[in-house]
This record gives sequence, structure tokens and C-alpha cells, in this order.
Amino acid sequence: MAKIIGEKIPNIPWQDKPEGYQYPVWRYSGNPVITRDNLYMANSIFNSAVVPYGDGFAGVFRVDVMSRDHTLVVGYSKDAIHWELEEKVIFRGYDPRLCLIDGKYYLSWVNLTPHGTTIGIAYTTDFKEWTQLEDACYPVARNGVLFPRKVNDEYLLLIRPCDRGHTPYGDIFLSHSKDLTYWGKHRFVMKPVKNWEMTKVGAGPTPIETDEGWLMFYHGVLTSCNGFTYAMGAAILDKDEPWKVLHRADCFLLAPHELYECVGDVPNVVFPCAALADSETGRIAIYYGAADTSVAMAFTTVDETIDFIKKNDLIK
Repeated sequence: MAKIIGEKIPNIPWQDKPEGYQYPVWRYSGNPVITRDNLYMANSIFNSAVVPYGDGFAGVFRVDVMSRDHTLVVGYSKDAIHWELEEKVIFRGYDPRLCLIDGKYYLSWVNLTPHGTTIGIAYTTDFKEWTQLEDACYPVARNGVLFPRKVNDEYLLLIRPCDRGHTPYGDIFLSHSKDLTYWGKHRFVMKPVKNWEMTKVGAGPTPIETDEGWLMFYHGVLTSCNGFTYAMGAAILDKDEPWKVLHRADCFLLAPHELYECVGDVPNVVFPCAALADSETGRIAIYYGAADTSVAMAFTTVDETIDFIKKNDLIK
């Protein structure tokens, strides 16, 4: 049996797999958990990040307001399902990720500059005051995802170099830093291989450390005659050299099937940005943007996901 290496989350949100359901990831029956109605003047609330905080949970949420500006706000929840979002904008940009490193909550997001998108990094201890660091790359990049601890005494960041538009390509790379200011030693991680992800791939939630390696959920994009379709895949990266892919599923784990995933501002999108992982039970709760309109949730276990990856492994 696989084991999650990390903290216990005794109050992790959870719903048992439906009887007779065969796939490794199943949706929360109450989806979507966050909609535009959660905040005044929101056009949509979607790709967002969540972490345990205090006796409950905190998050940073992508809110596209009615002017269609991209903003990030903080939210709190006791059960990680019902959320109260603040109106105060902490940063401009989109698609945040969060992780706890050495007592600080680090935020990475797609920062907007006059020259294109880059990866912004900031930290907080209380979700009230934020310290913004230098941008990790400049420009153009998206899907900047920090690892939750140093590896070989270096911070690690997954990124996807891109262009200034709706990039019709994209591979995942990894960058190293000693101080969260200067980034280098860039390593190629993976590129699209199968049809469901053939256009581009990008890292999703903070990688989950397991005794098998780093479990990385990611999104893959198919270009069809009707446009982009975003789905969620998974891979296992080497624990000490995370640019090495040990196992990788040849098919998606979750794709747009439900109405809230297929109909919205951007149809046919499942975009994972956060995952809560309980080391005691092996349970994982995944948060994903649905159709660029709302936040939805799905569940799995570390055993089911890793077994599925290995059963459908691209790496022979």
C-alpha cells in the first residue's frame, strides 16, 4: 500500500465512492462548491487553492469580476466545502497555488505584467499580510507550482513556458532556487504524449509526497474541432530528482462530463489547482475549476490513484 508523507488532516472533506463506480476519482455530489454567487460582483470563481489552516481551512481564490479583470482574494472555511470569501483583492492575476513550507504559506500565481505573464511568489503567516518576492521567471510562463519542501536543499518550482496568448503548445519544466529569488538549473519534466493531452500539459496542485515518489496531478489539453478540452491526469516523479517521471497514466483520471464542467464561460474544462492529502487515511480531496466558471471537488485515495497510474503506465 502507498503512503502519503505529510501531515494528518482529520477533518479533510470526504465522500465515499459511489457503489459500483469503477474509476479512481469520483465527484462530490454537491458540486459545484463555489459559484459566482459566493461573492458580490463576481463574474466567475474557479481555479483556486486551498490549505489546512488553524482548526479549518484557508484558500486563495481566482475571482474574475464583472469588468473581467483577474483578481485573487482570500477565503475561509470550517469544513473546506462551505466558504466565506473576502472582497479585498490581495493580488492581480490568476490560477493560484498554495503550500506550507517551514511555517510560511507560499502563494504562486500567474502574475500579469506589461510584457506578459510570469510566476508571482508571495508568502504569509496569517492570510492577512503578504510579502511579495521577486517573480520566479520573466516572462512568459504559467502554471507555477512550488514543491512543499526543499529537495537537496533547494526550492523547486514546476512551470510551463508559454506565449502571450492562449498557448497552443506547452511542456512542463522544473526550476531550482537556493533562496526563492534566483531561479535556474531548469530541467525538462514531461511533454504531451497521448491524444487527450496532445496540445499542452501543465502542473496542477502542489505535488503530494508519497513513499513511491511525488504524486503530481496535472492538466492536459486536447484541441478538437470545437476548441480546447481540459482534463486531469497524474504522474509519479522521482523523490530526489523530480524531473524524472517514474510512472505516468496514459489516460485522463477526470474529464468534463457533468453539465457544470461542459457549460460555462469556457466550456469543457476540468482544471485541478489544489489537493488536500491526509497521511493517516490516504484520502485526497481535489479542487478543480469547472468550465472557467465555478469550483468543484473530487475525491480519491493515494492507493487508488497510484494503482491506476501503474495499471495504465506510459513508462514501460
